[in-house]
Amino acid sequence: MQPTPEQSPHHAYPDHWEADVVLRDGGTARIRPITTDDAERLVSFYEQVSDESKYYRFFAPYPRLSAKDVHRFTHHDYVDRVGLAVTVGGEFIATVRYDRIDATGRPASAPADEAEVAFLVQDAHQGRGVASALLEHIAAVARERGIRRFAAEVLPANNKMIKVFRDAGYTQQRSFEDGSVHLTLDLEPTAESLAVQRAREQRAEARSVQRLIAPGSVAVIGTGRNPGGVGRTVLRNLLAAGFTGRTYAVNSAFAADQATIDGVPAHRSIGEISEPVDLAVVAVPADRVPEAVTDCGEHGVQGLVVLSAGYAEWGAEGRERQRELVRQARSYGMRIIGPNAFGVINNSDAVRLNASLAPESPAPGRIGLFTQSGAIGIALLSGLYRRGAGLSTFISAGNRADISGNDFLQYWYEDPDTDVALLYLESIGNPRKFTRLARRTAATKPVVVVKGARHSGSTPPGHAVPVSRIPDATVSALMRQAGVIRVDTVTEMVDAGLLLADQPLPAGPRIAILGNSESLGLLTYDACLAEGLRPRPPRDLTTAATPQDFREALAEALADSNCDAVVVTAIPWVGENGEAESGDGEVLAAALRTAAATGPAKPVAVVHVEIGGLAEALAAATSTAAVPPVVRASAPAAPDASAAPARRTAPTAPTGPSVPTTPGDGPTQQRSDTDPGDTPAVPVLGRIPAYPAAERAVRALAEAVKYAQWRRQAAVPGKVPEFLDDTIDEAGAAARIDALLGPDPDPRGRALGHDEACELLGRYGITVRPTLPAPDPDAAVAAAARLGYPVALKTTAPHLRHRADLGGVRLDLANEAALRRAYGELTDLLGKPTELQPVVQSMAPRGVDTVVRATIDPAAGAVLSFGLAGAPSELLGDTAHRLVPATDRDAAELIRSIRAAPVLFGWRGSAPVDTAALEELLLRLSRLVDDHPEVVSVALEPVVVATQGLTVLGASVRLAPSPARTDLGPRRLPNY
Repeated sequence: MQPTPEQSPHHAYPDHWEADVVLRDGGTARIRPITTDDAERLVSFYEQVSDESKYYRFFAPYPRLSAKDVHRFTHHDYVDRVGLAVTVGGEFIATVRYDRIDATGRPASAPADEAEVAFLVQDAHQGRGVASALLEHIAAVARERGIRRFAAEVLPANNKMIKVFRDAGYTQQRSFEDGSVHLTLDLEPTAESLAVQRAREQRAEARSVQRLIAPGSVAVIGTGRNPGGVGRTVLRNLLAAGFTGRTYAVNSAFAADQATIDGVPAHRSIGEISEPVDLAVVAVPADRVPEAVTDCGEHGVQGLVVLSAGYAEWGAEGRERQRELVRQARSYGMRIIGPNAFGVINNSDAVRLNASLAPESPAPGRIGLFTQSGAIGIALLSGLYRRGAGLSTFISAGNRADISGNDFLQYWYEDPDTDVALLYLESIGNPRKFTRLARRTAATKPVVVVKGARHSGSTPPGHAVPVSRIPDATVSALMRQAGVIRVDTVTEMVDAGLLLADQPLPAGPRIAILGNSESLGLLTYDACLAEGLRPRPPRDLTTAATPQDFREALAEALADSNCDAVVVTAIPWVGENGEAESGDGEVLAAALRTAAATGPAKPVAVVHVEIGGLAEALAAATSTAAVPPVVRASAPAAPDASAAPARRTAPTAPTGPSVPTTPGDGPTQQRSDTDPGDTPAVPVLGRIPAYPAAERAVRALAEAVKYAQWRRQAAVPGKVPEFLDDTIDEAGAAARIDALLGPDPDPRGRALGHDEACELLGRYGITVRPTLPAPDPDAAVAAAARLGYPVALKTTAPHLRHRADLGGVRLDLANEAALRRAYGELTDLLGKPTELQPVVQSMAPRGVDTVVRATIDPAAGAVLSFGLAGAPSELLGDTAHRLVPATDRDAAELIRSIRAAPVLFGWRGSAPVDTAALEELLLRLSRLVDDHPEVVSVALEPVVVATQGLTVLGASVRLAPSPARTDLGPRRLPNY
C-alpha cells in the first residue's frame, strides 16, 4: 500500500516498518505505517472505540473524527510525523502516532530529538498486549529518525496506559501537571527494556503454540467420505487417541443430509459449525487451501495445521503460494504449522490430541519432539515407541513457514510436562534467536539437536533461511556454548533423550561398570575412555550371576561415593540345563530397577545382548516382580551433591502406582529394609534406558556428563572484567570508524591499511608490533637500526603471507650483515622486492604462535575464534569458537577447548605460557566487535604468547556499514 506523492514528497513509504507480531493471547496481528488510503479504516475503527477510551485519548468528549482529523491522522511525512496501525483481517484495532516537538512542546522538525506520542486501542482488543507491541515498534521508528525521547500526557484514571509506559523498561520520569500525568521516556534500549521485550515474546509465542496443541475443538477440513486418505486418517487418529475436546469433519463434497462421519458431526464448511473452532487441520489440495483459510479466519479459528503439499518444496511457484498462505493466515490472527506438515500430538491427559498421520504414537512421557521432516518424524516416533519412551508433545512442522523450532523452545521452556526437548532441524531460520532461546531452555532442561542438511547449498527447498558463511563445525561449537547437546544422528538423539528424560544428571565423569561378561565390560571401559570419561575397572559378576547378584552389585556401585554413574552390561546367563537363558529379562529388569530406585540418585544405563524382554521391562512405566530385597545400610549421598543440578529420579507415567515412601522421603531415599526371607512383589519406579551396544550407551552418558557440567557452570554466569573500561576508548574508536567509512560508505566495506588497523586496535588496548617497509636492502638496514636488532624480515605479499614453509620469513637477524644476506636470499628465491613487499619487524620473545579472529556472520552474529597458528588450525581445523560478547569464562574456555591446548600449559615439560594475557586479548577483541558492529572482520596472526605477556605480530581489519540487528529490534515474526 504505497503513499501518494502528497503524503510523502521526500521520504518513500518505509515498508521495513511493516511487521507481523504475536500478541499476549497467542494471536497474530500486523503493524504497518498508516497511509492516505486508510481514511475509511480509521473512521470505522474510531466508531468502534468506546466513549471512555476516546475521552482518555483526547481529554474531552470526542464522539467522531472530523474530516480535518482524518486528513491529519492519515497524512505523515514518516520523519517528524509518523502513525502506525495494528490490523487484524485488514481492519484497524489500534493506532499510535508521534509528532516531533521542540523544547516548548510545540511541533518541530529535525534536529529536535523529542516527540509526543499517543495511543488508541479498540476496547475489544485491550488486554492483548497491543499497546506494548506498538510502543516497541514506534520507539524503534523514532530512534531510526533521530528521536531519543517520548513525551506523553495521560489522565490519572487511565491506569492501563500508565502501566504500559511503566512496564516498558525504559528510563523514564513522571510528574503531575495540570491534571494529567506527564511521562518522559528515554528510548535508548536498556537491559531492563530488552528483558521485558523478551519476556513478552516468550509468553506470547508460548501461548501461540499452546493454542495449537491444546485446543478445545478441532475441525478436519478435507475428511474423505470413504475410508483412507489424509483427512480421514487424521480423524481416525483423533478419535483413537481419545481427544477430550469437540471434533468436526468438514468436506465441501458432503451431502446436505449427511449428519455424521465416524460418529463425528459432518459439515460442508467451517462456517456451518455453530460453535467456536480452535484448531483446523487442513488436508485439501493446495489450490483449495486459500478458500479453507478464509473460511477459518472468518469463523474465528485460532490456528491451522496444514498437511497439504505443493508449496515451497515444489519450486518458485510453490514458494509464492507459501508466502501468500502465511500472509493470509496472519491477516486473520492465525498461526500455521506447516505446510507439508505431518501433524501434532499432545499426550497430556487433559488433551489427548493426535492430529497427525502417525500410525503409532508413544505413550505419555516427558520428551518433547520437534522435527522438520515427516519421514524423520515417522522414524523417530517408531523408534521411541519400540523403546518404550514417553512423549509429552510431537510436532512435525514440514516447511515451517510460520511456527518453527524457536516457537516450541518458547513453549517447552515453561511446560511442566516436558523435561527434555529433542529437535531434528534441517535449517535454522533465526540462528541468533535459536541460540538465545536454546541457552535459556538448556539452563532448566536438556535440549538435544540433530542438524540435517549440514553442507552448504543443501538447505531443503521448502525452507527460507538466511545465508551463513560459518562452517558446520563452528555452528556445533556455538550450540555447545549455549548448552545444546548436538549429536550426529537421530539414533544418537533418541539414545541421549532416553537417558536424560529418565535418569538424574551425573555429578561427574566417574563411571562404574559391572556385568556378567568380562569382554562386554572391557568394551564399555574402552568406550568410556574414548568419550573422555573416567571409568573404573569393570566388575565381572561372571556368567553365573543371578538377578539378585546384579541387584546387590548395582546397589553397592550406587552407594559408592567415588561413582557418578553406572553402566550395567548383561548377556544371557547359563541355566541349570547348561543352555543360555534369555527369557528372564523381566526378572533382571525388576532387580535393576529396584536397586536404582532405592539408592542415591545417579544415572544408570544398561547394555544388553539378546536378553528377551529386558529392554521392554526396563522401559515400562512401572513393574512388579518377585525379587529378594537387598539388606544394606543407608548409602552415603553422592559426592558434591550440592553442585549437581537439581533433578528428579526417573518419572512415572500418569498411570500406575508409585513406590510408597514415608513422609519427607525424596527420590534418593531408600525403602525400609524388609525381612530377607520375604519375596514380595515390589513395585519399581523409573525407566532405565537399555542399549544394544556399549558405544551407544557410553556416548549418551558422556553427553549427559558434559551437559551437567555446563549446567553447573551456567548457574554462575561469567562477566567482563571492569578494568578493561579504563583502557578502552570507545568514543574515539567510533569516531575513527565513521571517518574511515566516510559519509557514503561502500556496502561491500573496505579493508584497512596496516597503520589504520593498528590505530583502531590500539584504541582498545591491542598493540600490534610495528613493521617498517623495506623496498630495498638499504631501507631494510635503516628500518632495523630504528627498531633495534635482532629483527625479522618478512614478505607481505598475499600469496606468501603466513607461509614460513616457503621461506618468506627470516628470523633472529642479529646484525646488518645477516639482514643484507637474508634480503638477498629472499629476493633470489621468491622474486623482486616489488612483488614480495618485504617489511622489517623487531623480534618478539619466544613463545607459542596462535591466531585470534573475530567475524560477523549475517545469520549467527559476531563470532570469536581461537587456535594455534599454522597446521593445527588450518589443516586440522582445531579452532574453538564463542559468540560475542564473550565473558571471562568464555575466554578461558576458548583457550582450553582446542585439542592442542596442552601446548599452552606446559606440554612435555615446556614452560606454560601467559594464558591470562591471552584471555585479556580475547576479551578486548570481543568488546571491539560488540561495541562497533561496523568491524565485520578482525584477524590477529600470529599472536606469540610467551611465558610472560604476548605479542601481536600481524593484524588485518575490515569495516562495513553496520548490519541491522534484528535480535535487538522490536518483536516481529519473519516476513514472507
